[in-house]
Formats: sequence, structure tokens, C-alpha cells
Amino acid sequence: MPLLSVSGVSVHFGGVVALDGVSFGVPSGSILGLIGPNGAGKTTLFNCLSRLYPCDSGDIVFDGRSLLRVPRHGIAALGIGRTFQNLALFRSMTVRENILVGRHCRTRSGFFRNFLRPPGVAREERETSEKAQALIRLLELEAVADARVASLPFGTQKRVELARALAAEPRLLLLDEPASGLNHEEVGALGALVRGIRDRLGLTVLLVEHHMSLVMSISERVVALNFGRKIAEGTPAEVQRDPELIQAYLGSGA
Repeated sequence: MPLLSVSGVSVHFGGVVALDGVSFGVPSGSILGLIGPNGAGKTTLFNCLSRLYPCDSGDIVFDGRSLLRVPRHGIAALGIGRTFQNLALFRSMTVRENILVGRHCRTRSGFFRNFLRPPGVAREERETSEKAQALIRLLELEAVADARVASLPFGTQKRVELARALAAEPRLLLLDEPASGLNHEEVGALGALVRGIRDRLGLTVLLVEHHMSLVMSISERVVALNFGRKIAEGTPAEVQRDPELIQAYLGSGA
């Protein structure tokens, strides 16, 4: 059984078909790349996985449980973390504070427990702080840990968002165009970082990306979409040779 199964998922926005019966599986511990031209439906699918969009038909199963019956606020606690195509950080907060926010679904102390301060609250705060510091080291953010996010370069902010997603201790990590806005050197470092995180933390990664060299270098399998429909699936080498994918990217005259 794959960790994530997408089965016949369709989404319509009025008369526009955003996803048309898309199906694929993501094996546990793997990196799967999801590619396709602009408007192919990649981010729509991510929003379905995050429960931000409903599915008109089909099912999405994570670890044997249908996500369609999980409320939006329960996705992170279930074990799914996500970064966004457009950064969704708290810009007035520090790097450390942003990462601590990501731990919210793993903490139990509510308003009254924090107000009364029983012994367990201090222990939980200490453990949360230690886990945040470990992620700061892992993502090499020590030098900017107490800097406001808004003051940091774009590439550094990308690492902060990744650290915040990891703070929730996900089993499945959804990366939505993590290389967007990065230079060539940063893209190379990102590829090594994603594989290192997968190996070190034992994660499963679903990656949406336009940067083909990144996708093909780190993915074990690749799924290609076009106009909301799956047009290819296989190893990176197999998908790169697929005639329908070549036509989708280069046009019928290629």
C-alpha cells in the first residue's frame, strides 16, 4: 500500500476542468515529482490534499484513511506538512517564532494550562524549544534564528518555511515549487537538502516543480499532468521520453 493514494480525483471550477480523474500513488519513503505546464492542475491537487479545495469526485487516501473526511485543521496533526508556491510566513515574526508556530499541532497545552502553569507545561515548552533549535541547525539557520523573516533574502525565507513545515513532524511533505525564485546555486543546494531531509527524517516527499533538472535529479518517480489530466507516469528517464509530455511542453511542432 502506498502512503498516499490519489484515485480518480476530479475538480471543476464552473465550466473549467482543473483535474480530470487523476490517479497515482506515492510509496512510503519515496520522492515523487509532479510536473506539467502552467495550468496543468498541480497546485489544485495540492490544495485538495491540504483540504483547501473539495473534490467533485474520487478519493485521496493517506495511510489507509480518506482525507475527504478529515477537517482542514486536522491535516497537519494527521502527518502532512506543506510549503507554498507563494511564501506564507509570518513576516513580522522571527525565524524561531515561525518554526515554533509549526509545532502547534504537536502541543497539548491550551490557554488555561498555560495560564495556570502546571509542571507539564514547562516540560512541553522546553521540548518544543529543543525541537525548533534542532531544525534551525538542520536547515543552517543559526545565524538568522532571531532575525525577523521580512529582513531575510528570499532563499533563506524558503528554508524557514521548510523548517516550519518540518516542525509538525510530518510523514508526508508537500513541496509546492520550492525552487521558485532561487538562483542556480541555490537550486543545487535545495536538491541535496531535500534528499538529505528525506533520508535523515524518513519522510515521503511529493514535489511540484517547474525546474526540470531538480525534479529529475531527486525524484524516484514522476507524474506529469496537462490540462488537469495525467499524461505520463514512470521513472524520470521514462517520463522525459514520453511523446505526450514533450508535446505538452514544446508544442505540436517540436
